Amino acid sequence: MAKVTELTAQLAAPIAAEQGCSLWDVEYVREAGSWFLRVYIDKEGGVSIEDCEAVSRPLSDKLDELDPIEGSYTLEVSSAGADRPLKKPEHFAQFMGAEVEVRLYRALDGAKDWIGALAGYSDGAVSLDTLGGRKEFAKKDVAQVRLAVRF
Repeated sequence: MAKVTELTAQLAAPIAAEQGCSLWDVEYVREAGSWFLRVYIDKEGGVSIEDCEAVSRPLSDKLDELDPIEGSYTLEVSSAGADRPLKKPEHFAQFMGAEVEVRLYRALDGAKDWIGALAGYSDGAVSLDTLGGRKEFAKKDVAQVRLAVRF
């Protein structure tokens, strides 16, 4: 049987597309003793609560029909968010040149957090153009990459 996240992504992607949205990511996580199935969607111009509801209802019905998850869980459908994490190669390709924040497991040159323009991505390795020049981060050092948000 496919992983919960993979199966949910297969079910959610066409439902999201019918609503003019795209599937960004799926997470199945345990928090505070409860399981959460989180589906993140995206849409040009932003995701509304109505978009989330329009994806959530048919997806919930489909999950109930197939019943692929043992035990109880909470289904959440939401926007990927302005500061969305970049996880898949297509995420990095879509936001090449955008300002991102790279969080490292260990400090490099005295810092664990780096902000700059996304300049490259290859098999988990990330390149940034920063004020101090180009920085290269190996896959093993990168904890997270997300879009930077300025207010």
